[in-house]
Amino acid sequence: MNTIKILYFARLREAFACAEENVTLPAEVHNVAALIGWLAARGGVWTDELGGKRVFRVAINQDMARFDAPIPPGAEVAIFPPVTGG
Repeated sequence: MNTIKILYFARLREAFACAEENVTLPAEVHNVAALIGWLAARGGVWTDELGGKRVFRVAINQDMARFDAPIPPGAEVAIFPPVTGG
């Protein structure tokens, strides 16, 4: 079993009323795209934020990750909106 820690930042933390959670991934969730689909399938605000209409980024173990990136066992996965600065 692959247990990971998911961190949510900014609007996602507020929308989900959760800053972080530890989850055990089902066997079919092996990359970022599958994780996002699995989380969005929770419905409601999860679908609203992660279902494809809102922009967000993902990092695995503090490195930016593409949607095809594998999720290693024990990983820390951060999901956050894009940040702009000046």
